[in-house]
Amino acid sequence: MADRKISLVRKTAETDIRLDLNLDGSGKATINTGIGFFDHMLHSFARHGMFDLKVTVKGDLVVDCHHTIEDTGIVLGQAIRKACGDKKGMKRFGSFLLPMDETLVLCAIDISGRPYLSEDIKLTTDRVGYFDTEMLHEFFYAVSYSAGMNIHFKHMDGTNNHHIIEAVFKAFAKALDEATSLDSRIDSVLSTKGTLEA
Repeated sequence: MADRKISLVRKTAETDIRLDLNLDGSGKATINTGIGFFDHMLHSFARHGMFDLKVTVKGDLVVDCHHTIEDTGIVLGQAIRKACGDKKGMKRFGSFLLPMDETLVLCAIDISGRPYLSEDIKLTTDRVGYFDTEMLHEFFYAVSYSAGMNIHFKHMDGTNNHHIIEAVFKAFAKALDEATSLDSRIDSVLSTKGTLEA
């Protein structure tokens, strides 16, 4: 099996992003985006998905957090897509129902080559730390469209905004770990069309 590792650099007038991803890692993470709560979420994603992840972002935080978070989602999505390679032997689908204290969040994904995001996450504060809560949607929208995957989130229970957002990232990590895992019974790609591209 080829290494499912990728290194990407994306530089614009708004952000300078360097990202390394290993889908078959051990949960090691080195994260520095300049947004403490976002760093915490990416650490949680790596740890609970058992991905090795290194992310360094220099963004225009003097404006706000939007470009930094959205552009990191774009690059992470691109990295997932490239690291999956031809997707042969991959389970493709993944889901996880994640409890976190009073919170319960469901994530289900399909690495189909077709992007789609559906989420009904109910947040009641504008910010958690220096993370604007409206950016949760923008981040996963960017991941979905750059990775070419369906992502569905259902907020089943919970009121603490920190717990809800963290449960979203952890549930996504667990679902992605399942979807990208390999199954020896799948000798090609798991599709009746014979391809997992749009």
